[in-house]
Amino acid sequence: MSRDETRKLIKDVVDTLKKESFRDEFTGNEKGEVFDSAAEIIKTTDKIIKSYIRVSRDNGTIERIPAYRVQHNNISGFYKGGIRFSSAVNEEEVENLAILMTIKNALHELPFGGAKGGVYVDPKNLSSRELNLVSKKYVQRLKPDLGPTNDIPAPDLGTNEKVIDWMVGEYKTITPGESYVNAFTGKSAVNGGVDGRREATGIGAFLSYYYLMDKWFKQADKAKATRPKSWKNLETLAQSDQPTKVAVQGFGNVGSIAAKEAIKCEDEHIVVAVSDEDVTLHNEKGLDIERLFSYSEQHRRLPHSEEELMEANVQAYIESPSAVLTSECDLLILAAVEDQITEENMKDVSAKILLEGANAPITKKADEYFESNGIMVIPDILANAGGVHVSYLEWMQSNVPKPYTKEDVITEMSEKMTDVCRRVYDHYFYSENYETSRMLCYKLAVMRLITLLYKHGKLY
Repeated sequence: MSRDETRKLIKDVVDTLKKESFRDEFTGNEKGEVFDSAAEIIKTTDKIIKSYIRVSRDNGTIERIPAYRVQHNNISGFYKGGIRFSSAVNEEEVENLAILMTIKNALHELPFGGAKGGVYVDPKNLSSRELNLVSKKYVQRLKPDLGPTNDIPAPDLGTNEKVIDWMVGEYKTITPGESYVNAFTGKSAVNGGVDGRREATGIGAFLSYYYLMDKWFKQADKAKATRPKSWKNLETLAQSDQPTKVAVQGFGNVGSIAAKEAIKCEDEHIVVAVSDEDVTLHNEKGLDIERLFSYSEQHRRLPHSEEELMEANVQAYIESPSAVLTSECDLLILAAVEDQITEENMKDVSAKILLEGANAPITKKADEYFESNGIMVIPDILANAGGVHVSYLEWMQSNVPKPYTKEDVITEMSEKMTDVCRRVYDHYFYSENYETSRMLCYKLAVMRLITLLYKHGKLY
């Protein structure tokens, strides 16, 4: 979904809430005016920062690189959101991701607002020295708008704990005597981070699907269900004696971990296709995910040729990168980038469940198509919140010294994610008001944001 589509969905949700018994202390025309004001506040970004980072390249040239930090809304708490290094970064993308962070944190009732950062650079084309310089320059440029009581960044696409550690080091250097450990999350464990942060988003994403099928659906009151189309597909999957076929687009931190979670379920799932930006690997009998994971850890990509498949000791057919989206599967995990399924390819998707591990991989038209055809979409703001849940634990650990073990981190994140998923699925399947799963998640988040705006005296 684009930035404009996200804003339109927020407006649609607020218009729906006007007609329901929500915040009935406002009545008649007053309620309409107050809710319109709330919609404008939530749709409008607080601050957009754009700067240029001057970087000396190894070849002796100087390059000016665009860098962004967008602070969307902090009514729920300090601004919070990742920093991505990508050649696809632009202002509109970063702003949309910041809005999604606000909605996501509100849905999961985390004490954070929404922000996002980005640098227009491909980290694969940078040496270690250049990457270090970009990381430090970003902090130098954005320091006035960052900090543990204002805006707390984390890693995202193209960044990792090494980059965040460098940023923490630079922040400490230029703010002597100030608190710095809790100024960033996603740090290495030795630098004040928590074990399990890297795996959290992938584990949480798969959990949002697995809880639905393994726990919620089995215990559901079928007489109350009000989603006959999606219910039928889920029932078919639940009653099948064949393993659930899984395809995963994107084999990075999210996709690779989600794939590993799938094959942990003994004979319940097989992963038949995985992809990265250059290739899809397909095997209808199931891919060896552990070997592919080991290969990608070493080479930072999947095998791209028959020779590399032999090196990885993996049997697979090599296909185009986009082939993963239309492969024959039951569950499609989207863990790459935004706008992957559109009006052009939505009818070619065979999956019965789509899981958004990435941000905004399905356009609005495609989302509506899937909903009307009974194909379950587990939206990004519900599914990929594992990372920010663990960021909250890391932030808590920084403020109140209480070291978390990896087991503590994954257990607490899973419990919180399960609670939110239960609330969403209860509303989705039992409510008499027809809503897409995405609109429902937005509705629950916006209700919280409007309540906070009212309690803070922002609405009259």
